[in-house]
Amino acid sequence: ISVDAIDEQMIGRALDTGDQLDPDLIIRTAGEVRISNFLTWQSADSELIFVDVPWPNFYKANLARAIDDFRSRTPSFGVVDHDKAKEA
Repeated sequence: ISVDAIDEQMIGRALDTGDQLDPDLIIRTAGEVRISNFLTWQSADSELIFVDVPWPNFYKANLARAIDDFRSRTPSFGVVDHDKAKEA
């Protein structure tokens, strides 16, 4: 492989998940507020939701709330709103 042939798409295709779409949403259960290297490359643009409910107790209602939260968000696609950043 030449150095010039290495790009984001080539690396993505070489991963075990290369034939799948990257996740839009990752739900982390059990009150953990980290992704623990889970799909590190693939989750770069994913929305993250952290819930206190442990996985065995994560039911349809929890999923419905997470999806509602996800749908209410406006994705930035990596673009920073400098006005909002100044307010924070």
